[in-house]
Amino acid sequence: MTRDTSAALQAAILPGLDTGIAVPTYDRSEITTGIVHFGVGGFHRAHQAMYIDRLLERGEAREWGICGVGVLPADRRMRDALTAQDGLYTLSVLTPDGRWNTRVIGSIVEYLYAPDDPEAVLAKLADPATRIVSLTVTEGGYHYSATTGAFDADDPDIQADLAPNAVPATLFGLIVEGLARRKARGIAPFTVLSCDNIEGNGHVARTTFSAFAALRDRELGDWVAREVRFPNSMVDRITPVTPPEAAAQVARRYGVVDRWPVVTEPFTQWVLEDSFTLGRPDYGAVGVQLVEDVAPYELMKLRLLNASHQALAYFGYLTGYRLVHDAAQDPVFRRFLLRYMDIEATPTLRPVPGVDLDQYKQTLLERFANPAIGDTVARLCAESSDRIPKWVLPVVRQRLAENGEITCAAAIVASWARYAEGVDEHGEPIEIVDRLRDRLIPLARRQRDDRTAFLRDRSVFGDLIDEPRFVSAYVAALDSLYAKGARATVAELAGPA
Repeated sequence: MTRDTSAALQAAILPGLDTGIAVPTYDRSEITTGIVHFGVGGFHRAHQAMYIDRLLERGEAREWGICGVGVLPADRRMRDALTAQDGLYTLSVLTPDGRWNTRVIGSIVEYLYAPDDPEAVLAKLADPATRIVSLTVTEGGYHYSATTGAFDADDPDIQADLAPNAVPATLFGLIVEGLARRKARGIAPFTVLSCDNIEGNGHVARTTFSAFAALRDRELGDWVAREVRFPNSMVDRITPVTPPEAAAQVARRYGVVDRWPVVTEPFTQWVLEDSFTLGRPDYGAVGVQLVEDVAPYELMKLRLLNASHQALAYFGYLTGYRLVHDAAQDPVFRRFLLRYMDIEATPTLRPVPGVDLDQYKQTLLERFANPAIGDTVARLCAESSDRIPKWVLPVVRQRLAENGEITCAAAIVASWARYAEGVDEHGEPIEIVDRLRDRLIPLARRQRDDRTAFLRDRSVFGDLIDEPRFVSAYVAALDSLYAKGARATVAELAGPA
C-alpha cells in the first residue's frame, strides 16, 4: 500500500500500524536479557534475532532477550539506529515474484557500544543472567590462520588488550575479561556460540579464545578450554547489505520510517550442536535443527553455497555483472556452478542426514537467481583472503589428496587473482576490499609476467605452490582469463549446454 505520511519506528507506534505489517504481540517489558550478541548486522537481525522473535511470539523465551554489542567504529551507526528505535527494526522477506512480507522484530531489547562504556559491557557479560554470548563477526574476526589453525596475536589491538591492567577494547579482550570475572565470582561460564561461516566455527572459537586467555593467564586459558562450551553451528540465509531504497519502500508500503531495515530471502536454515553450559532457548520449536554433529551440514553449506558464491563473484564481476541474480541467471554461469558443485565439491562431502544434495544444489541456483534480493557481486568479492582459504582451498587440498578433479576450483582461485589486480577487463578500477589488499594487489599485478607470483604468498595458500597439478590448472585458467576474458573462460570450463 502507499502512505502519505510515515512515523518513526518506536515501540509507541506499534499498536497503530496497518495490518499489512506484522508486529510483536508479546509484552517487551517482560523480556530479560539472556543472550549477548557481538556483531549486530543484517545477517544477525535476519537470522538469530528472528528465531528468538518467533519464540517470543509463541509466549516462550522471556528470559532470552538479546543485548547487542558493538565494538568497531562502524557499529556506531547501529547503536544510533537501534537506540532511537527502542531496539526495533523491520525485516522484509522478498520473494522472487516481488512480494514483500514484513515484520517488526522485537527480540533485541538492549544495545551497548563498547567504546562508549566498556564497563557496561563487562558487567553484562559477568551477569549470571547472561547464559549465551553469540558472534557474527565475519571470518576475519577470529584472528586465526586458515592455513595453520593457530591464533594470530600480532594485531596491535590484540596486543593492547593483553597489556597488564588494560581496559578491554576488542572482542577477545571483552569476552575473556567477562569470563575471568565469572570465574573469580564462582559463576558458571556462558556458552560462546559462533554463527560465522567458518568450518568448525565452534572449534575455531575455542582455539582462539582459549589462546587469548592463556596469553593473558595460563590458568585462565586452561579453564576456558575446559569449562566453556563452544557449540558448532551452520547458519544460512542470504542477506545483502541493505539497499538504499529499502527504507523508502518500507515507509511507502507500511508508513514506518526505519533507520536501518533488513531485507532477506525466504530461505533460512540453522543447524546447531546441542551443547550449552547453562541451557538454551527452545530453538527446535521454531525450526532450528539441533544435532550432535554439525560437520556434514556445515561442509555442505561452506563448499556448495559459500564456495559457489566465490565461483560466481570474480568471474561475474570481470564479465561485467554487478548484481548476483544477473550472473546466476546466465546459463553459462549456471552450468559452471553445477559442474563445480557436482564434480569437485560434492565428492568432498560426508553424508548429510535428511538432505537430498541434488535438490539442495538446484535450490541454491534458484536462491542465487532471486531478483528481489538485489545482492551485489561486490559483497561476495570482499575479504577474499579470509574466504577463499576457508571455503575453496579445502576442496582443492582434499581433491589433490584423492587424485580428483580440481579444474574449476583452481580457476576460481585464478579468477580471484585476476580480480585482485584492481582493474577490470575494460580498464576500469576495482575497489578491493580485503584486509591484505596492500600485500595482495602488488602480487596480483606481477602475475602477467610471473604467473605464480600471487600463489607464492604462503600465509594465504600454504604449500599449494608446491603442488604441480594445482599450479598447472591455475596457470591455465589465468592464461585463459588474459587471452579470452572471463565469460569465455567460464563457458569453456562449464562445457556444452
